[in-house]
Amino acid sequence: MTKTGNMIEAGIGLAAVAALGAYFLYGKNGAQNRVKIAGWTLKMKGEILEKVEELKELNKEEYYRIVDEVSKRYAALEKVGAEELGHLTEELKAAWKHISRQVV
Repeated sequence: MTKTGNMIEAGIGLAAVAALGAYFLYGKNGAQNRVKIAGWTLKMKGEILEKVEELKELNKEEYYRIVDEVSKRYAALEKVGAEELGHLTEELKAAWKHISRQVV
């Protein structure tokens, strides 16, 4: 792939990451999300963002797979509530609509 092609892919990846972060903090429930943020939620989102950045092509199936994979790891932690984790997982998956608009 050419240098320009690589730069375009990197730009698309960064746009998707930015869209995900912006949606979570400033989207429909942004004010509530900012109040509820705990350390583990930031770490979980950071891991998801890192994995998304590593992808060459971002699609719904891959994004959902990443969210599920990271969620399973956090489910094993004692300090993470199942209800809160489920809510965050649903929110991250719902963010795909917003992210997909930025990727296209």
